[in-house]
Amino acid sequence: MADSNITGYVETLQQVLEARKDWLERTELARLKDELRMYQVSFASLYNIYLKKKLIDEDPYKQDNKITELTVPDSSIFQENKKIEQLSIRLSNFDSQLDFLVNFYQLGVDFLNLDRIKRIVGLVRYIDWCSLVPDSQSFMTKFVAEMTINAKVGVDQLTLSIIGESMSKLSKTTASCMGILKDLNTYYREMYKFNVRQNITKEMSAGEATLENIKKKMNAAMPGSPFYKELMEEILKEDYSPSGVDLRDSILNSLKVSDTVKKTAKQEVNYKQILLDGIVVIGGASSTLTEIQSKLQENQTVMESHKKGFLEAIKVLIRQITNAEPPEVIYAVESMDATKGVPVKEKVNFHSLMDELDKKNKILISFNRGPAYNKLSAMSEEQIIGYLEKNIREVTNYHRILTALDEFFKANVVQEDRGKIKGIKPELSALKNTYVKANQLRYDYSAQKEEAEQMKRLGINVDSAAPPVPPAGAPPAPPAPGN
Repeated sequence: MADSNITGYVETLQQVLEARKDWLERTELARLKDELRMYQVSFASLYNIYLKKKLIDEDPYKQDNKITELTVPDSSIFQENKKIEQLSIRLSNFDSQLDFLVNFYQLGVDFLNLDRIKRIVGLVRYIDWCSLVPDSQSFMTKFVAEMTINAKVGVDQLTLSIIGESMSKLSKTTASCMGILKDLNTYYREMYKFNVRQNITKEMSAGEATLENIKKKMNAAMPGSPFYKELMEEILKEDYSPSGVDLRDSILNSLKVSDTVKKTAKQEVNYKQILLDGIVVIGGASSTLTEIQSKLQENQTVMESHKKGFLEAIKVLIRQITNAEPPEVIYAVESMDATKGVPVKEKVNFHSLMDELDKKNKILISFNRGPAYNKLSAMSEEQIIGYLEKNIREVTNYHRILTALDEFFKANVVQEDRGKIKGIKPELSALKNTYVKANQLRYDYSAQKEEAEQMKRLGINVDSAAPPVPPAGAPPAPPAPGN
């Protein structure tokens, strides 16, 4: 580029892009992660209700699918007779992709690019939560809207409130995420154009600067970079057309981070809300535990049925008439001690365990914006994290015991009754996902709190700092206690 005006523009553009990158890294990406986390938690609540109402089926291969890069689930048209099967597969994949995005994806400026922003946008907009109606032009939105209407039929007030609140939050977080993603997209578009100018067009005259010539030099000058025709045309207009000065000024103004924006972005992190989100997530274990209880009780009936003769049947009838407590049923099971890596044998009182799970379920249900949640909201962060850790440990322990019971029933039932035993592997996977996600939020809280304390010790004003974004390649959160 021989034009000194263009050279000066590129230098100014570089400075503006660096300032915007710093702003995005410190504020917007941290805010995006918070919004995406709330999006994921809200969808998970709906997803569990869809499963509980049998509107879709659990994906038995969910845990076997390894995700290495974000992929927007299939949204193509399917036949009506394939509806449940396709919705089950697609929503399971959607749930897994959200989990990968929130818990394992590197939300950093240097890692993201135009293609990855496009993938995140596609995921956030996969279902139009802002207009969830059965006559939607979006194929997936149409069926999810119908399914959500059916999910409200014959349910209690608590479930209705969970559905309503989840849909409201999904709509709000969609709008928030799209706003942040639009800012990121603008940055990456202009950064791409800046790199093209630096590496290709800076030495081109107006006559030489054509799409064909730029494309010829692309592979050698910017190996691995895609050729975006639309952005190349923008460069030609901005640098070589009569309206170029106005276009360049408009771009610089759109990229500048004003003092108002900086002050607005500097908000104190709501650490308590991170913990309360964890409480809501662990509360979602209630529906899964209910399904497990139902299946195990049926399995226990099958186990005991072959032992019952005439006298035993009379005893059962008498207990039913007198409302007497059932006799103790003790099963000797074996599970793995995760901390020591050795098998542990223990005796499980089946009926006592079921009673204990009933009580636990009532507590977990109240975490979903119920009395327990309201009470915890008024507590200190130290009290909430203690309560969250306690419930993560308890649900983790239930997962261990219930896994052992599942294996016990399968191994000890008589041959003729083997087909009657109901496996609970999908439910156990869902239960594990729940306490792992809750533990991730607990870990996020601790990591961000520690970062804030370090900044205080360094004399940095933590009130003006955004939550830290994990560095590229940072390891995921540690597993839940005892897992």
